[in-house]
Amino acid sequence: MLATMIGTVGLRMGTPMMQYGVSAPPGSYTGYTGGVVPTRMPPSADSAILIQGGSLRTWSYRSPAVEQVQVVLSTEGRPLDADIELWHGPDNTPCKMRVYVENGQLRPFCATIETPRGPNTVAIRNIGQIEFPIAANVIADQVDNPSAECIAASATIQGGALRTYPFDPTVDSIEVLLKTDGRPLNARIELLQGPNNNKQVIELYTEDGLDRPFFCILETPGSGNVVRIVNTAPVEFPMTAGVVPHSINQRMTSEAVLGGDVVLGGDAYGF
Repeated sequence: MLATMIGTVGLRMGTPMMQYGVSAPPGSYTGYTGGVVPTRMPPSADSAILIQGGSLRTWSYRSPAVEQVQVVLSTEGRPLDADIELWHGPDNTPCKMRVYVENGQLRPFCATIETPRGPNTVAIRNIGQIEFPIAANVIADQVDNPSAECIAASATIQGGALRTYPFDPTVDSIEVLLKTDGRPLNARIELLQGPNNNKQVIELYTEDGLDRPFFCILETPGSGNVVRIVNTAPVEFPMTAGVVPHSINQRMTSEAVLGGDVVLGGDAYGF
């Protein structure tokens, strides 16, 4: 009798079949519910990873074909404080930087890091408090590169010297390119809006400024924006810096703005 029951159960259990939401005639594949998702899809626009305060996340690239990666950090309007390091082999950190942004939503951090001769690992540590999470994204394709104007505008900054670059209120973002002739690169990039009002600060170190130049795009909303670049290395280590506008707001009105020209008692021509 037991053998008969087992045989009955075996007859009732058929092979798994796809369940269709609507019956379809034989040979037709229309009318089913669900879909097939390919295993290799392009990265979505919202592929950022949340890094809580005090946490560390890493992105590893074993292929030597990946020669550049772009790091994008942002918040929901809170301050951003992070350490970014490039690991190339054991106990070898050829590039590292400390990033502070007053408002990570208004001014997200966006920089391109050179990663020649893989494998390489990008490590991002949120050194802020637990109340200040960071949305981080590391992109290996379609990386932003400096424009021809930015490369042509490069000027030398001697060790221990600084240079400032004021920008018009119509400039929404700017390009910053720092490099050397093969010597180490130590610099501090500051975005100021008003006297000693730092909106964004980047402290940078690169062991070879020719092999691993630094490029970033700074968002400059509002008026009165000034970029200050300081060569924190000794006088024996000069560097070149190129700072040019990246995007221009053509719809900026001609009204009086903070830090701009103000006309009282008449028009601009003085009649």
